[in-house]
Formats: sequence, C-alpha cells, structure tokens
Amino acid sequence: MTISANTEHEALSALDARRSIPAKQLGAPGPDDATLLRMLRSASRVPDHGKRVPFRFLRIAGEDRDALGERLAARSRERDPDIGEGALDKDRRRFSHAPLVIVVVAVLDPADAKIPEVERLLTAGSVCFALLQAAQALGFGASWLTGWPAYDAESLALLGLGPNERVAGFIHIGTPRIDAPERDRPDPAALLSDWHAP
Repeated sequence: MTISANTEHEALSALDARRSIPAKQLGAPGPDDATLLRMLRSASRVPDHGKRVPFRFLRIAGEDRDALGERLAARSRERDPDIGEGALDKDRRRFSHAPLVIVVVAVLDPADAKIPEVERLLTAGSVCFALLQAAQALGFGASWLTGWPAYDAESLALLGLGPNERVAGFIHIGTPRIDAPERDRPDPAALLSDWHAP
C-alpha cells in the first residue's frame, strides 16, 4: 500500500486544530448516547500490543457528578483535616462543570506478564487522546484531567475500580462556552535528533 505525503491532509489539520477547553468552560449539552458511543468507537482504535484491550470506560453524568463531588470533598477532609474551604469547594465541584465525564480506566492484570504493563498503560493513555480528538471532531470541547483522586486508593474504590485498575484520565466533555484557547507549541525541529552508529 502506498501512502502519498500531503501536508495539508484533513486528518493532519484535525490534529493541528486540537485544543483543550478548561472543564469549567464546558456546559450543556453533552453528547447523547449514540454520539458518545460513536466517540468511544473511534477512541478505541489505538495501538494495542497483544490485542489485550487494557482499558474500559466509566460514565459520570447527571446528579451523580455532584454526588461524587460530595464524596470526594469528604475524602479530601479525611486526607487533610485542615483543608481550606476554597480547596474543599474545588473538590466538591471537580466533576460538576462538564455535563459528562468519561473515566478511561487502565486495566492492568498482573497475570498478563507477556505484555509489559507500561505498554498497556500507554494504550489506555492513547485512548484518552483519541477521545479528545473524537469529541472535538463531533463539535464538542473536552479536557483530559487527573488530580489526586486518580491516585488515591479510596477514591478509586469509590469509583468501583479493581486492585489492578488505574485511572488513565478523567475526560470532561461538553459544549464549549469559550473559544478554544491556544498556547505555545513545541518546535519539533528542536526536539528531533539523529542516531548514528558508533
């Protein structure tokens, strides 16, 4: 199969146009069920050594966003009894801004020693990026976040994750309330070097 080079290719333009929208700037409406499944279908087409499918999705929507926030605020106070009200409120509202949050869960079965764990984790991370692209392609804004709940054992248990699962990312999805902000991007020429045989 021959692939011709085309620097103005539509797919490259879509990659170049990717922007994160801050979660606080994502409002309703979010994607309906059919649209979400379409996004997830595209997001699942990632490199996957050994075809292990080392990821799954968890949807947080509706009133459950606020309920989770209350539980996280309580957990935050357990972690730090001296936490300030501002930080506590941030945790309480962590999942309340965007109408939909998809948790991309990395499934890392330790019995699967044939495929290194890091490769399976990278597959789950690729799903996060692909989901950002899919959301934007369908006219939504999205943001990939983690934060302390992604690394706190009790928070992971609250989300129903098993002992061999991790949060690869909380993907907040909704309708942008602002134009997507741009930021400085790295110069690939400055990052590229050549290896030569010694």
